[in-house]
Amino acid sequence: MEPVKPLAHPFRTIRLLVILYGALSAVLLGTVAVLAATGHPANTFMWVRAVLLPVVAVVIHRMTVAASRGSRRAAERVRTLAVVMPIAVIGVDLIPGVCPLWYTVTQTVCMLPVIGIAFVTRSTAPRPG
Repeated sequence: MEPVKPLAHPFRTIRLLVILYGALSAVLLGTVAVLAATGHPANTFMWVRAVLLPVVAVVIHRMTVAASRGSRRAAERVRTLAVVMPIAVIGVDLIPGVCPLWYTVTQTVCMLPVIGIAFVTRSTAPRPG
């Protein structure tokens, strides 16, 4: 019987963080939909962002899979996105009047796994395997 391998492998960890990011983003999209359906304000910015971020999770997941199979280009893209996305998302949300505080907070929570990806990709050199 083969022992269970821990999630120490960087690509497994990154993959789990991407899945968590996607799940959190999907919950945010659902929240915006429910609030809009119950008469609460949801501006175009909130809708566009809430729809795009789960889509981006799928793209990052595909890049992570490609990187785990040896694509250096995909690995560099994941590494770059993991640094740029949180700065861009949180930075834009902090512009006064763009979105309500609750939305900024939930977007920040959604970016926590992405920040984790940035740490993993910067602290270790993920190698295919």
